[in-house]
Amino acid sequence: MAQTRTEIADAHTALAAIKQYAKVKDGLFIQRRQVSEQEFLDPTGKEQAKAVSQKIGGALREISRLQGDEARLTARRQALTPWASLDMPLELEGTAHARFRLMVCPSGTDIGAVRIALADVAAELYEVSADKQQTYVLLLCHRAEEETAQELLRPFNFSAVAFPGTTGTAAENMDALDQSLADNKKAQEAAAAAIVQDAKSRDVLRMYLDQLRAEAEKDASAERLLTDGTILFFEGWAPAESLREVEKLLQSMDCAWEAEDPAPEEIHDVPVRLKNNWLTKPLNMVTEMYSLPAYNNVDPNPLMAPFFILFYGIMMADMGYGLLMFLAGFFISRKYRPKGTMGHLFGLMTLCGVSTFIMGAITGGFFGDFLTQAVLLTTGKEFALPALFTPLDDTLMILLGSMALGLVHIITGMAISFVRKLQNGAVLDAVFEEVTWWVVFLGIGLTALGITNLVLYLGILLVVAGPLITGKGFGKVTGIFASLYNHITGYFGDILSYSRLMALMLAGSVIAQVFNTLGAIPGNIIVFIIISMAGNALNFALNLLGCYVHDLRLQCLEFFNKFYEDGGKPFRPLAMDTKYVDITE
Repeated sequence: MAQTRTEIADAHTALAAIKQYAKVKDGLFIQRRQVSEQEFLDPTGKEQAKAVSQKIGGALREISRLQGDEARLTARRQALTPWASLDMPLELEGTAHARFRLMVCPSGTDIGAVRIALADVAAELYEVSADKQQTYVLLLCHRAEEETAQELLRPFNFSAVAFPGTTGTAAENMDALDQSLADNKKAQEAAAAAIVQDAKSRDVLRMYLDQLRAEAEKDASAERLLTDGTILFFEGWAPAESLREVEKLLQSMDCAWEAEDPAPEEIHDVPVRLKNNWLTKPLNMVTEMYSLPAYNNVDPNPLMAPFFILFYGIMMADMGYGLLMFLAGFFISRKYRPKGTMGHLFGLMTLCGVSTFIMGAITGGFFGDFLTQAVLLTTGKEFALPALFTPLDDTLMILLGSMALGLVHIITGMAISFVRKLQNGAVLDAVFEEVTWWVVFLGIGLTALGITNLVLYLGILLVVAGPLITGKGFGKVTGIFASLYNHITGYFGDILSYSRLMALMLAGSVIAQVFNTLGAIPGNIIVFIIISMAGNALNFALNLLGCYVHDLRLQCLEFFNKFYEDGGKPFRPLAMDTKYVDITE
């Protein structure tokens, strides 16, 4: 296991090195390569990739060593640079009677004052160079006077400099260091070139990394097995529809096994796997963001998908935006085949793009009134796309329609809750929580249409009867008022919140038209296109996120709270979960 982790780290390092030195760009999405299962499990390719990984690792270590040497050589050259004009071997310390000392002092030191201080001593100070921090000097003095000269220099913050092991002048040493740095640079370039040459093995390394991840997952699972070295024992979960395949596999290996449904006390430990098809799978993004349903609860995706996709289309409602969403989602899903949350995102974008385009066709929107303004600018003629209704002219109708859709959405959630309660034997709760209020809703509608009041009276009777039958003691009386208050305010608020469908449709349409109008003011088609596209791009970006957030709110707060029980744990089977390749059987 530790060895596999080391190899994974080495492979990551090798891929990062290729990206750095070969200037390879990953792009926004990883283009996954399809390989056969046999090719993925072939140990030969794995060994070749391991050799490439080790080779690149060796080149990186060589580059690291050379960079360390370069830093040391550069630092040494910088230390010698101030003494470059001194034509004296650095190892020369003096003669039989004289002493030579290389010294430095702060840059603001008055060298004239120092010379005056040394006037009574057999010593001379020569200024070699200076920079912003220090002044570099050569001190010549009689050996007998050296200690006295040092004492006189101490108040001026002088300190000695030495280059042990260095022979020749500073300039000669700098020339040698320049040559060493040049050789070092060539060696680094050669090591980097070797990495660049291995860039052709990038795909091999990527598959190798996926192979190592699969191996690490296998090793991690093996650690959870109980074994004495001869017999294995393990427990796990398997989907009911896969039980025949599991049975066939275990029997082929002469295993003793047993399968049984989870006991009631195990329900909270059972992992959840949602059943999906092409329509409902992208909605996993919404469900997983909220929380997976409990094991014994209903799968919300098939029930939520039509509403989520329809609501998004209503809020965005523009053919141009819908076309962009569909093309982006479809192209990325087909070409790059993203997995996990990213895969769900672009699948959902494709479906919502279709809905947005259809609603845009119904409301006559194509980047707002872009075509209307463009035709008017170029031909001077009035033009408008056909529409059943428009956000600006039929706002009240759209508002009422939005709340009617909200009522359908809420009643659907109540119907699911009704069925669940019947399945669990809570018949009275199902009648007085759901059926009662369906009768009330129907009664309100019939009364508003002037057909009859009897249904509404029956609903009110059921509202009163519910707490009286299910309550106890004084709670029967208070339960009536609590039920009326909670349900009337709750349902009214829930239905009213669906007005956001109209609000976002209207806002998106108005913003697009405002930018189109601003672009048309100069009367130039080129200016119009630039301003309109910039404004529509901003409007599209804002609505792309805004519509998702508001749609998500309607599902999670208004729909899920009618029947949803969260807390499910994801089912994570042992599988070859790859990042860079897709395995085909």
